[in-house]
Amino acid sequence: MGKPLAMLTGATGFVGSWVASELLAEGFRVRCLIRPQSDRRNLPPESEDVEWFLGDLRDPASLVKSLAGATYVFHVAADYRIWSPQPGEMIRTNVEGTRSLLEACLRFPLEKIVYCSSVAALGARKDDVPITEGMPVDTQSLIGEYKMSKYLSEKVALDYADRLPVVVVNPSAPIGGRDIKPTPTGRIILDYMKGRMKAYVHTGLNVVHVKDVARGHLLAARSGKVGEKYILANRNMLLREVFSILETQTGIPAPRVRMPKAALLPLAYLSEGVSRITGREPLVPLDGVRMAHKMMYYSGEKAVRELGLELTPVEKAFEEAVRYFSSNGYLGEPLR
Repeated sequence: MGKPLAMLTGATGFVGSWVASELLAEGFRVRCLIRPQSDRRNLPPESEDVEWFLGDLRDPASLVKSLAGATYVFHVAADYRIWSPQPGEMIRTNVEGTRSLLEACLRFPLEKIVYCSSVAALGARKDDVPITEGMPVDTQSLIGEYKMSKYLSEKVALDYADRLPVVVVNPSAPIGGRDIKPTPTGRIILDYMKGRMKAYVHTGLNVVHVKDVARGHLLAARSGKVGEKYILANRNMLLREVFSILETQTGIPAPRVRMPKAALLPLAYLSEGVSRITGREPLVPLDGVRMAHKMMYYSGEKAVRELGLELTPVEKAFEEAVRYFSSNGYLGEPLR
């Protein structure tokens, strides 16, 4: 038997590039669905085991062609931003793109389809109780278009689970190398390294090594139950704890001043107003400030227990992210 073929969306992105690496390491051939204008720095080079396939989630014909011969599908592509200059854009990309891909999948005898959702689809809480897969989603906590788009996309994916072998994974905030854009979490690290973090707010998030997230995708394909969700998460941390790790690793002093969340709202409104005029991302996104009022804690115990996911210490993830940003021109001069 030849190597199994996996069709992968999002291979040019942060998580998707790591999924591609894990697939190749596990003996898969990988067909990477990419748009003509995609940034290809994260893509594995074309080879006997890697195919770059031009297509688009908004082009159903290209999706059908991309699936020919595939045994597995990993849908990792998503528009991941806190702010968009065009309202509705993330909904169209994330929700309708997912629906189009799954409609195309109906034509093929696939063994497993792994849909990469997000803990963003699970909501957030005001207390520090970690959210699990079985908890009802507080839709009022789905702040911003990205969170709502992932919630709706996940619902679409699970709606197909009676016709397709769909498994859902919900990564928390991935940390590590190859965060080329960077993601909103990577932006926090990069801004810290640039000395822009002068204060902190009392908020919490869950972080996980991006390689563990990629590994979780393969484990879900191997032994995940159809129609089930698996949170890929590691450590719940206060923001000041994140800054403490970054201080140790970079030598840049962590902020000591705690800023009241209410003080950020006027800055956010001003920043958003400027962005509506310039079309540039706001320095202080309003949705980001609103999210800071929630504790974004999650439990990854189910993936550890049922999939056998082994977790890497988050300190290593931060170390690799710092090294990546420092050595790839994000700072101008590398950290010493």
